Amino acid sequence: MAPTWAVALGGGAARGWVHIGVLQALAEAGLAPQVVCGTSIGAVVGAAYASGNLERLTAWVTSLTKLEVARFFELDFSLRGVVDTDRLRRFLAQHVAPEHLDIADLPVRFATVATDMESGREIWLKKGGVLDAVWASIALPGLFPAIRHRGRWLVDGGLVNPVPVSVCRALGAEVVLAVNLNADIVGKHLRRRKAESGKNGRFPAWITEYAKSVFPGMAADDPPSLFEAVAASVNIIQDRITRSRMAGDPPEVLLAPRLGHLGLLEFHRASEAIAEGRRVAQQAIEELQRILAADPQ
Repeated sequence: MAPTWAVALGGGAARGWVHIGVLQALAEAGLAPQVVCGTSIGAVVGAAYASGNLERLTAWVTSLTKLEVARFFELDFSLRGVVDTDRLRRFLAQHVAPEHLDIADLPVRFATVATDMESGREIWLKKGGVLDAVWASIALPGLFPAIRHRGRWLVDGGLVNPVPVSVCRALGAEVVLAVNLNADIVGKHLRRRKAESGKNGRFPAWITEYAKSVFPGMAADDPPSLFEAVAASVNIIQDRITRSRMAGDPPEVLLAPRLGHLGLLEFHRASEAIAEGRRVAQQAIEELQRILAADPQ
């Protein structure tokens, strides 16, 4: 009997559209995982896949423009976050999973990872509503407000488990294919800003800080903007934690797409990310097939 196998989809904001290409390539090869676990953006794509909405999500993200991405952000004088949560929730319900859908009703075993703000522990969301599990996993500090879920304040799971291999094991996976979005990112967008200093590409003034982070245009010797500092900090945290977690619980197949050229919030560059996901997955398909076909004894 073939082993139960899983995909562990890591966190990494806009770079997470890579997961779409990975899942597409696997499907074309006739490889369907029995377990899907995701952290942050990996939770979004994983939920769309498990809910049968990957094609719908793909069509939408590949049509995104810079202006449409900007519309998901708003000035929030409460300082809880800058994401338009109502708009994002509607997007998730339309393109990822319906509001009423429960994890128990999915055709695959599914879970997401979030972080308990009070204890610092990772929380595995394996039961309840699919969108609730996704929503808790994507609450990136500085962008999203913390999410109240079953008596806990939760934030992005990438702070504790950026690539949820361990969750896949807990859900019964004997073979895990993991997608690490953090292998090629630390410092890249800051170096890119220096190299591209002086080029055009700013959003309107009401979202200047966001524009500076996503579209270079500041002087190279200017201090990093708020979002550049957040992006660099998240990159460093996730890279270090991923290295530690992978050393203790390595997957059978590891995909490490080259994503250093993509900024944390460049969601409008989905086509590039998807193409890279397909590339790295296609290179690993033969290895995965060999592992799944091997005699367990």
